[in-house]
Amino acid sequence: NFSFFVYSPVQKDEHILHYTDSSNMAEVDTGAPSEWKKYETYGVEVDPDQDDKAKEIRLCNFSRPHMRAFHCAWVAFFLAFFIWFAIAPLLSEIRTTLNLTNEEIWTSSIVGVAGTILMRFLLGPLCDKVGARRLFSLVLCFASIPTACTGFVNSAVGLSVLRLFIGTAGGTFVMCQYWTSRMFTKEVVGTA
Repeated sequence: NFSFFVYSPVQKDEHILHYTDSSNMAEVDTGAPSEWKKYETYGVEVDPDQDDKAKEIRLCNFSRPHMRAFHCAWVAFFLAFFIWFAIAPLLSEIRTTLNLTNEEIWTSSIVGVAGTILMRFLLGPLCDKVGARRLFSLVLCFASIPTACTGFVNSAVGLSVLRLFIGTAGGTFVMCQYWTSRMFTKEVVGTA
């Protein structure tokens, strides 16, 4: 009967020395790093070969992390569209009140789309660094401010600048796609 020491990983570059008795040889720690998981069980079926991404979508399920992320993503994306298109039904009234031409209205619409395109280029790499959830919140909060300031517009230039900043809400498409693609397997991510 003999005893020996076994190293086991605790964190990335740390090891702890464990004393192991030879009478319990069935549980020898090989020192291989074990995979860390935040959740022991999931509310949906997951694929361990695809980083525990969900293999199914249960619409009436709000369990963490997959379905809660799904519901948060679509609700936030709905809010972004609400912000993005909030000014469109008011354009006829704005045109009359500010004596704008059709060209000025179209310019403001084009600038709003340009803001979205610019944000999509910026938000893609930022999702990799910061994460979709935080960016989603920041962009929605940022875009809500110019939406609330719509009543202060008094010129065509002001309308175009306002719609440029409101157009940033359209960039949330990137975060929505990123977030859902991190939660669901390649077989169901298109549905999500």
